[in-house]
Amino acid sequence: MQRSLADSRVKFRHLQCFLAVAQFGSVGRAAESLSITQPAVSKTVAELEAILGVKLFERGRHGAVPTREGQLFMPHASACVSALRQGVDLLARAEGAAAATLEIGILPTVAAALVPPALKRFAALWPRVIVRLATGANPELLERLKAGTIEFAIGRLADPERMVGLSFEQLFSEPLIAVVRAGHPLALGAGLPATSLEDYPVVLPPFGTLIRQSAESLLSAWGVPPLSGFVEVLSVSTGRALALENDAVWFVPLSAVEYELAHGMLVRLPLPFAGTGEPVGLIRRSDTQPSPVGRAFIDAVREVAQQRMAAAAGKPAAKRVSKRGRGGSPTI
Repeated sequence: MQRSLADSRVKFRHLQCFLAVAQFGSVGRAAESLSITQPAVSKTVAELEAILGVKLFERGRHGAVPTREGQLFMPHASACVSALRQGVDLLARAEGAAAATLEIGILPTVAAALVPPALKRFAALWPRVIVRLATGANPELLERLKAGTIEFAIGRLADPERMVGLSFEQLFSEPLIAVVRAGHPLALGAGLPATSLEDYPVVLPPFGTLIRQSAESLLSAWGVPPLSGFVEVLSVSTGRALALENDAVWFVPLSAVEYELAHGMLVRLPLPFAGTGEPVGLIRRSDTQPSPVGRAFIDAVREVAQQRMAAAAGKPAAKRVSKRGRGGSPTI
């Protein structure tokens, strides 16, 4: 069959099912996300494979993995679905019948610092837009972006192999810090060595994240023995609760706890964190352009990021003298 004839037979439902299976790596999870049955998803994907004359997925014990042909087809399918959604949203806004929709992804650790001020600016220009925020770990955001379920993401620069087909625009660099509740023994300035951290519950970012790697490198550099037990958490609200209601030491990006630090709820431990700054930025698909509403939100995020950098540059950094304890370990 000629591909020109096949093109006319490809429907929106084919692309939807294909992208959902590619995103979730599972027919079952794809069906759940689309609110249809698994047989319906399998049949639709099989129809698309027959129309295109290629196999799009390898199916096995580990789920559905896109073939080489599936990987080649994915960005084009994603671009088609994204363009159609943008067109429908713009018509809805022009007619005043319904609000347009903007779907973006963002790391939970930076959402509180960026979203409220950016949304305030954005809503002043686009009041009739439904903004859907998807939070998740960086790898999850990148997969959702490639699958076309979000228009852009605010995340961290990943390894080159994960950034294929994506562009990254740095907004700011975010340092990692360690915080405890006000009144915590480590916050009383008793000159305790950093190795004292092992005497308290430690809350770390999830394994495999960039900030987890930074935290582990710091603990090793400070001479803290491998932790026998700790809590892994991505949720900012859960990490906050663990720090406020326990004697936990929470390793977290600075922007996630600015409010709590400013209001004296949490205290930053005076440990050396030099070199832990990780770039945070806008991540987009290289093969698509942002929609008008997406472009407006991106502009708002850029403004907020610029103000943050200007404010940080205008404030003299607080001097933290970190003394060395026994064995070269810094003191708290």
